[in-house]
Amino acid sequence: MRPLLKLLSVQIKLYLREPVAAFFTLAFAPMMLVLFATIYGNSPKPLFGGLGTVDVSVPAYLGLVIVTVGLISIPISVAAEREIGVFRRLRVTPFSPFLYLVSSVLTNYLMTLLGSLLLVLIGSLAYHMHFQGNVLNVFLAFTLGSLSFFSLGYLLAAVAPSSRFAQIVGMVLAYPMMFLSGASIPLEILPSSLKEVIKFIPLTHVVTMMRGLWLGEPWGGHLLEVAVLVGMLVLGAILSVRFFRFE
Repeated sequence: MRPLLKLLSVQIKLYLREPVAAFFTLAFAPMMLVLFATIYGNSPKPLFGGLGTVDVSVPAYLGLVIVTVGLISIPISVAAEREIGVFRRLRVTPFSPFLYLVSSVLTNYLMTLLGSLLLVLIGSLAYHMHFQGNVLNVFLAFTLGSLSFFSLGYLLAAVAPSSRFAQIVGMVLAYPMMFLSGASIPLEILPSSLKEVIKFIPLTHVVTMMRGLWLGEPWGGHLLEVAVLVGMLVLGAILSVRFFRFE
């Protein structure tokens, strides 16, 4: 346990010292919230069933935090550490590569959780955001969504020949998802011509599940989202283990 805690402490410090990763994890979603809340406020709107812009945006913006960590931060950092020989050096230390990967997953999860808590805190204190769900249900959904996208991130890092390649592919995958899944633009505003397309975007299932549970809907109404995300998690984890290279 002590080696894991030591690695976890070091990785968190390194994460916070990387300005791009820290910005997108901790500041990007809160910045988006403040920007659009300043423009639209949080007064009830018929478009959102009597809810305000902040009420529907905060659970959706959790998807922004998840996708930026999963498809941008993880692939870049893991591929870069393999490039500079971190895993090779671990072989001559008491820390095994497996222990390093466990600490990496925990670090990214904790940072994703921290960024999400900051988002929720701003929404609650500054804009009197409404929450009608069960905290445990939302937490479990957040964890499932995070781990599902983490598995894709580690898979990308496993097959990427370089950190630069991982960065390009991660951004190509992440940015369209941000704008077409309801994570940044509410689903109610997206044109009807995209309704069928967005069903095939993985982040849409995170946003739909988070918004539904946030408003108190039961798990039974989101079995499709759960099935898709569990499938992503299992398949991504299996393929990541299969293709991951420590050299």
